[in-house]
This record gives sequence, structure tokens and C-alpha cells, in this order.
Amino acid sequence: MCKFATPINSIRIVTEQVSQKHLATVEQAQKLGLRPEEFEKIKEILGRTPNFTELSVYSVMWSEHCSYKNSIVWLKTLPKEGEKMLAKAGEENAGLIDIGDGLACCFKIESHNHPSALEPYQGAATGVGGINRDIFSMGARPIAQLNSLRFGNIENERTKWLVRGVVKGIGNYGNAFGIPTVGGEVYFDDCYRVNPLVNAMSVGIAEVGKTVSAISEGLGNPVYIFGSATGKDGIHGAAFASKDITEDSAKDLPSVQVGDPFWEKLILEASMELLKTDAVVGMQDMGAAGITCSTSEMSAKSETGMKVWLDKVPMRQANMKDWEILLSESQERMLVIVHKGHEKEVEKIFEKWDLTYAIIGEVTDTKRVQYYMHDELVADIPGESLVLGGGAPVYHREYTVPKYFEEIKKFDINNISDLSFDEKNSSKKSAQSVAKLLASHPNICSRKWVYNQYDSMVGTINQTTNAPSDAAVVKVKGTNKSIAMTTDCNSRYVHADPYTGAMIAVAEAARNIVCSGGDPAAVTNCLNFGNPYNTEVYYQFVYAIKGMSEACKKFDTPVTGGNVSFYNQSSDNDAVFPTPTIGMVGLLLNGKKHMTLDFKNAGDVVYLIGESRNDISSSQYLVSQHQVQLSPAPYFNLDEEYNMQRAILKLIDGNLIQSAHDISEGGLFISLLESAMPRNLSFNISTPIDKTIRNDAFLFGESQGRVVVSVQNEKSIAVEELLHKMNVKFEKLGTVSKDNININDVDFGSISEYKNLHENALGNILNS
Repeated sequence: MCKFATPINSIRIVTEQVSQKHLATVEQAQKLGLRPEEFEKIKEILGRTPNFTELSVYSVMWSEHCSYKNSIVWLKTLPKEGEKMLAKAGEENAGLIDIGDGLACCFKIESHNHPSALEPYQGAATGVGGINRDIFSMGARPIAQLNSLRFGNIENERTKWLVRGVVKGIGNYGNAFGIPTVGGEVYFDDCYRVNPLVNAMSVGIAEVGKTVSAISEGLGNPVYIFGSATGKDGIHGAAFASKDITEDSAKDLPSVQVGDPFWEKLILEASMELLKTDAVVGMQDMGAAGITCSTSEMSAKSETGMKVWLDKVPMRQANMKDWEILLSESQERMLVIVHKGHEKEVEKIFEKWDLTYAIIGEVTDTKRVQYYMHDELVADIPGESLVLGGGAPVYHREYTVPKYFEEIKKFDINNISDLSFDEKNSSKKSAQSVAKLLASHPNICSRKWVYNQYDSMVGTINQTTNAPSDAAVVKVKGTNKSIAMTTDCNSRYVHADPYTGAMIAVAEAARNIVCSGGDPAAVTNCLNFGNPYNTEVYYQFVYAIKGMSEACKKFDTPVTGGNVSFYNQSSDNDAVFPTPTIGMVGLLLNGKKHMTLDFKNAGDVVYLIGESRNDISSSQYLVSQHQVQLSPAPYFNLDEEYNMQRAILKLIDGNLIQSAHDISEGGLFISLLESAMPRNLSFNISTPIDKTIRNDAFLFGESQGRVVVSVQNEKSIAVEELLHKMNVKFEKLGTVSKDNININDVDFGSISEYKNLHENALGNILNS
């Protein structure tokens, strides 16, 4: 293994005249994803024509993936203030909130969509590696991972290949790295057939005041690279992520990085040890755009500069060109600025953990990033001109109302035949048959096939391994605190109504946290959309941001940062559903009770908190049973949702309920089924006396703001009094039982039958 450190004073700078070899052209700029006007802007900034290396640097740093040039205007409107916030949104590698007693929770979600579409195993694995580096590069130790995955039709062979590869990549990397994967979601829809979405989230714990920023300060301080050696994998990865997937995308396979979780583990431990010393000035991982991104962002943030000698970078391939070294996205690499005089101290740590390392540069006061190759200055660029919030372009895009909204307006529930409880009624579908079909639907059935490939128990802090709840709940070791965490988004709702759908995504995340006993605290997001130059796609983006802002303000969950992934589109009319995935964390402090979703005892009373509505809009039932693809978003009222969630927390705090489970995909029936199956119990319920509520809407509708709870009989009066006092509507549905599922005295079958369908459906398809 190559290990070396080159003293700064041994490097001789021959010239400060930037190389004029291979001057760039506008045609080259366009091939690299830059617009002609951007090429002219670069010439204006530099006061000359850039050479090819400089053009390459601008192409990745001004790509959508790095600069957010088409989204930053609207991202700035998201609520970012909160009493728990310890880092301003977007100013650090990840969000950071105060959880009390000198501890902080660090968390972030990001996408690795395009790489996963071409090479699912490595694309997903490196997504996991990258998001974990964002956490520990700040000085936080990762304690849990989550994900949100979207694929095309599950019956399609390519989809099966993608699912197997992505799940294996996440599992193999996370398991080897030693961090439990505790939660997530998996959806299937034709809109994701070309562009799967692979969003990875990581959560860590740090000590307040002992985190580190991605800064570059101290004239003459040495710049170290450490971790893995640099190769040609991932070159132009950021630019690749900033364009549509086409038939030619296979040619971009070198843009997919290759990961190694064992290197990552060594880097984690070395980083944690480094931060216990007084040697570190600043640190950043190398993700998108590699050395280019870390050196320019750290310099710009500190208003300093940096000289970097690219030929000193440890390389695993011979004869790499300067621009290849700069743009490589080889994984498991870190950049750290060290106080001069502490070189031996940090090198001892690198050697202890058997890491490749080298001094590749020094901090300057020029406010420029200057890259040398064999003593030749190959690029000389003002650092501020490259970065988000600095000189990177900012665009105000036009947007127009999507044409398909007109079809949505035509939807009329009266044109959809209701379900019958009489299986002999041949004129209508039976509720019993639909119940069994939905229980085994790929978007509703158990994700057991997926999560069995993840190690959810490593670290022994996962409280939901044998106690299932709507959100994952992880213990903070050495304290009486736990952190609840979830990823949520129903993209069909957002497609139907971006404003309302995004509010629902935030509300559902909060509902999952609350049903688990936690107080929602803060949000990170991963905004997955099509091409921003498509005005209808941009409309979806703008109104999703507006809806998200409104809901986050209501729940007092500031947005700590996240990721925008545009270009999830293969043609003008082939964008994925707008998918603003919400990653949310909540707190269970002072030993607060973790609430689970499972029914506990036969005879307990079952309540619906919230209100049944005559609503089947955008439900999985409507789509799968009636093939209606376009309908409005389901009923949602933000104030009602908030008040209902406050009531649930009061019920939990008062030790009044046995279980809590939100109603989402599949409606009330699926929620009841999921609460019954863990302990092999059942339920006996009745439909509302109000006959204006249809059978299908009552059982399978997905109107929002509803939770199923079970209550010991002797506590029923207290529950009802609290709900009346808080002006929250509710219905007494029936009781938990040990017999077959019974609705209105109609036998719906045994719980074991449904459990078999629910648990094995996904595996049966993917193993076929």
C-alpha cells in the first residue's frame, strides 16, 4: 500500500503563468454541459479564455448537481430557523440540531439516482458511503441509515435486476461498514422504469462544540488527502447526474464510482481520532466533483485560497491527466486542513489505520484555487466563482401549469362502482377480494425481502427490531434519549397536486414520528424531479417547495439542508413523478415511551382518530383496481392534521393507548391489518352508521389526518374525554380479536392467510 507525505517546502513552483495549452472552445463547453452564455461568463471572470482543465472544473462546479443553479432561488424560501438548529442550512455538510445535555444529532439525505440506473450495485453502495462521509466529516459518528427507493413495474425483468442490485449494494456496504439500516420505503410505478430513485439518509451523534467545519484557514497550513487512492472512476459524475438518462447513457458508465466499505470504516475511525486532537482546522469528504469540489468550497467558505499539487495525489492508475485527477469521484477520500507543525501527529493516525495519505497543497491568502501538475500551473480560478452562493449561475426559470391537471379535474367518484360485502354479488367487486389483493400489492406488502438483507441490529441500539413502530427509533447510548427517524413521500399525491402532496409528505413524516412517541424536530429533503427546463416540471418543483414550506412551518420542523436531483427524465414527456422525499428526525427525551404499532391484547378497543371521508382519490385501490391513473390528491387539512398529531402525543404521554399506527397506502384496512399481524391477532369492526361513506372509501381510501389506536377497555372513557377536549374527531371502530377478520359481521378470512400474502408477495415476485 502506498503511503507517503511530501513536505511543502520541497515543492518548487516554477511559474505563476497559467498554462495556455489546450484553450477551451464553446463547443467543448456545450459538450461538458455548459451553456454558451456560461462559457462567456467564465471568460469574463478569468479575464481570458479558460484552458480545458479550467473549463472542466467549471463544468462540474456549475453543474446542477453542485451549483443548484436552477433551484437555489426557491430553496432559499424554505424555513431554516429553529431553536434546536446548531448549523445554518446549507452551510455544513449535513444538518445539526441540539438534542440536549451537550449532544447533537447530525443528519442528511442525498440521491444517487443516475449511477444506480446504470450500475445498481455500485450506484447504491457508493450512495450509502457518500452520505455517511457527510456525517462523520463533521465529527459525528453515524448511528443509523435509512433509504427511499423507487423503481418501475416490478414485473419487468430490468426492474427486478435494478431492485436486486440496489438492495444488495445498500446491504453489503452498510453491513460491512457496521451501521444499522433501520428504515426506509420502496415504491413501484411505471414512471420510474428508466430512472429509479435511490435516496440514502444517515443519522449521527456528535458532542456540541466538538464538530468540525469544512473550512480552510491559516496561511501555509498543509492540505492532506487521506483514504483511498485516486482513480478514473466517477470522472464527470456530477455532470452526468445533471442531464437526462438516454440510450447513450451506458457510455457514461465510468461516471459510476466504485465503493469499498472497509476503507470507509478505517476512514471513519481515523477521522474520529483526528478530531480528538488539536491538529484539525477543517475537513470535508470528497463526493461530487472530488478534489475540485472540496478544495474550492473550503477555500471559498473561508475566503482564503489554496495551492494544490495534483501530481502529489496518491493514484492507483498511471498517467492520469490533471483534469482527470481533479474530477475523479473515487470513493472513500477525505480532505483535511491541518495546523502547521502537527504533521507528524496526524500522519501517525493515518499510519495506525493503514490509510494512504499525502500533503497535496497549502492554504494561501489569494482567494484562488491554483492547481499544479509537475510544477506547471494548469488552472488558476477564483474559488468564490465556482461555488453555490458565490459566483455560480442562478436562474429564475419559467413554469406553467401541467396540462394533465385538466384530466385530474374530470375525476368523479360517482363514476367508480363501490365494493360489496356480498361475495355472491356478481355486479360488484367484493371488498374481501380487494382486501387480499391490496395486502399483496407491491406498494403495500411487507418489505421483508428487502430489510432481511440489511443488518438492522448492529450496534444494539435499534429499538424497533422487535417492537415495530411507524418510525425507526434508535437509542442514544449512555443517555435516556432516543431519536425517531423516517423517510416519506407519496409521489402520486405530489403528481396530482404538488402543493398539497408536498404538505402531505411532511405531515406523514411527522405523523410517523408522533405515532412512535417522538416530537418532530427537523427535516432534510431529497428533491427528485425531471428536467428543470421543462416548464411543467418546474411548476411541480416550485409548488412542492411552497407546500413543504407551509407544512414545515406548521410542524416547527426547519429544513436543515438536503439535495436536489433534477433530470430524472428520459424524454420531454417521460419525467418521474415529482418526489420530494422527506427525511425527518424526532426526539424522545427523558425516557419518553416508545409507542409501537402492534395490537397487544384481544378485547382492546380500536379507535380511528380523525375522520372517515368519502374519498378514494389517488389511492392505491383506485389505481390498481380501477386503473384510474389521474385523480386529485386525497383530502388533507393542515390544521386538522396538526391538532390530531398533538392529541396522539397527549394520549401517549398519558399512557392511555396500547398502539398507534397511521393510515397511509391501502387505507384503514391495511393499517388495521399491519397492527394485527405482529402478534397474530385480528379485529372485529363496523362501518360508520353514516351511509354516505362508501365501502371502498371507508376501507381503502387514503384521506389524510388519521391514525388507528388500540386502547384497554378501562381507559376508553379517558381517551374519549381527551379527544373531545382537544376537539379532535374520532370513531370507535370495534375491538381487537383472536378470530377471523370480521367487518359488519362478514368474515374476511384468517389473519394467517393475510399474513402469508403480505409477507411473501415481494419475495415471490423478485425470486421468480
